[in-house]
Amino acid sequence: MELLSADVVPEYARGVKQEAREFAAEHIAPNAEEYFRTGEYPWDILEAGMDAGLIAQDISEEYGGRGLDIVEVLAIAEEFYRADAGIALTLQLASFGAEIMQEYGTEAQKEKFLRPVAENDQITGLAVSEPDIGSDLAGMTTTADKDGDEYVLNGEKYWIGNGVEADWVTVYAKTADTDDRYLNYSMFAVPTDAAGYDAEHIPEKMGMRASKQAHIVFDDCRVPEENLIGTEGGGFMMLADFFNHGRVVVGGHGLGLAAAALEEAWEFVHEREEFGRHVSDFQAVQHGLADMRLEFEAARALNYRAAKKVRDYENPGLWAAMAKTKSTEVAVENAQQGMQFHGGRSNLTDRRIARVYRDVRIPVIYEGANEIQRNLIYRQSGE
Repeated sequence: MELLSADVVPEYARGVKQEAREFAAEHIAPNAEEYFRTGEYPWDILEAGMDAGLIAQDISEEYGGRGLDIVEVLAIAEEFYRADAGIALTLQLASFGAEIMQEYGTEAQKEKFLRPVAENDQITGLAVSEPDIGSDLAGMTTTADKDGDEYVLNGEKYWIGNGVEADWVTVYAKTADTDDRYLNYSMFAVPTDAAGYDAEHIPEKMGMRASKQAHIVFDDCRVPEENLIGTEGGGFMMLADFFNHGRVVVGGHGLGLAAAALEEAWEFVHEREEFGRHVSDFQAVQHGLADMRLEFEAARALNYRAAKKVRDYENPGLWAAMAKTKSTEVAVENAQQGMQFHGGRSNLTDRRIARVYRDVRIPVIYEGANEIQRNLIYRQSGE
């Protein structure tokens, strides 16, 4: 059963999709169970991904990347996440937020910060969420106050991928307190070795254990004013556009996980015998598998359509929200059904279906919880 077939993928993206498939088969899948068990950061697989030209390659060729577009990144994501979500998240977070620098940074900033990421000499991260605030982008409390030719950052960030491991992070901070809450935020490139930057790993997660998130504290952390990305007050709109791309890719996270759940369920019920016949002979099981396939194919068609819409800037917010919501929720449904088909064996932590079941709970929350996505879908459907 070929779930991630290339026929729905535009022809120009099929080459990198095949590269991702081969890499996942060689480096990700064989190591998935070990990294889930240990919870260690997969530096060796990240370095192999860099050598394979599959890390940070959405950065343009001008600055050392391959210039992959959102459709190509989606094609990589579904292959990586089918193999293992935790390792895949580490690989895709290595350049998280660097796209903002590419879009809005100065030439000097791009040479200093962007090129080393594209050339795989550095990794980065994006610091937006806070300990008590997740989805309200206009409610974040971390501040960046201007002091001469510097900005002084104070506050906390939470759930930050590579907050410990990164060389620098893109930080979303409050720079004003006007009545228009959407114009109060700005973006900064902050080196992780800056004085006043302190980060530690958050407690262990139940899923995606090979990916590390951090709690960052800024205590009078000073950065030069040339580290301001774009214009002061433009941070909210920068993030809104960035998340349109990110949510389509998160849809790819869901597709890979949904495919993994269906593959595991299909294989198990066709091998397992109960009451003197294969479990797959029962019509209720067949219908369950049929529903898993139906929902998966619907999600995948929507996700690739959304990728093209966002690429071409055709009502991107609506399509990104729909793709992210549908694909991640299908992953949850498929994993739950896969667990049920596995019966008691689903509780064994060395089972792939058990790892998938834990992992699927995470993408429905990150990059904007799906409840927030439904708000966007409703509002933007009427525009």
